[in-house]
Amino acid sequence: MSVPCDMTFRSMGSDIRLIVEAPLLGRLPSPWEAAEAQRRYIEDFAMRLSRFREESELCALNANPDEEVPASILLRTAVSAGLWAAQRSEGLVDPTLVDEIESVGYEQSQEGRTPASLAQALQSAPPLAPARPNPRALWKQVEVNEERGTVRRPVGVRIDTGGTGKGLAADAVAYRLRGYTRFVVDCGGDIAVGGVGCQTQPLDVEVEHPLTGEPIQTLQLTGGGVATSGLNVRIWKREDGRFAHHLLDPASGEPVWSGLIGATALAPSALEAETLTKIALLSGPMGARRALAEYGGLIVRNDGEVERIGVLREGCPTSMHLSGSAA
Repeated sequence: MSVPCDMTFRSMGSDIRLIVEAPLLGRLPSPWEAAEAQRRYIEDFAMRLSRFREESELCALNANPDEEVPASILLRTAVSAGLWAAQRSEGLVDPTLVDEIESVGYEQSQEGRTPASLAQALQSAPPLAPARPNPRALWKQVEVNEERGTVRRPVGVRIDTGGTGKGLAADAVAYRLRGYTRFVVDCGGDIAVGGVGCQTQPLDVEVEHPLTGEPIQTLQLTGGGVATSGLNVRIWKREDGRFAHHLLDPASGEPVWSGLIGATALAPSALEAETLTKIALLSGPMGARRALAEYGGLIVRNDGEVERIGVLREGCPTSMHLSGSAA
């Protein structure tokens, strides 16, 4: 009998957790062998797409002086995912804000650094306002050409795949684990769940409050994706004493203070769930309600109050039936 695997490791600046149960066919690798193979895949994924490694494929693309640059399948897929998220969010999730994110202090990885106090940051935050797309919409000038195997963008425009990378990685690993009874792929809060066994034994996913760390919701998933994002994970103090975090208003290039500090979204895939959480946090309460209405989710306001949306609102069942790329 196959021994279920529960493996946790660090990559992409986050905790990665892989849960793999019995294979459907005897010729497949054991759950532990399968998880080890996916650990190597995720670490390779992270190394090749890191914004903080000069030798990475992403940095090589951003440093290339040509408009059209040869790119691997992985890099093309990652750039395409970022462009899809930009289109899905109508420009709010913008993968071309590298200059802006560096200018507010996120030039190096935050790995190993203790985040600043979110509570203190909220006390000194500027007036609340939802984010707006950048009118220049430079992301619309980025093109992925699969026939030529290239990425084209205006010279000087740099691309960041980090905003969608964890969701993309979770979905990719979920696809590779589709031959196993049940599995969970958690890439730093971007989670893909699947396997035929989930239909009879849904998997529990717990959502934590961004201020207290206390559980605020347990989701029972039969498949698909769920993502949780919050301002508490990557927040720091600038040299001028102002607080900053990693979610920028594309119109201003500054960290957004929309009235929300956390969001959880359900969707058919981890990539879409991740995109929806970003839309919610960037849009503020009213925009978040619209963004999360179709599949359901929850938001946490600045005062710590939790609001459940769609299928998660009070009185609704918590079992989510989401089929998609993760299943």
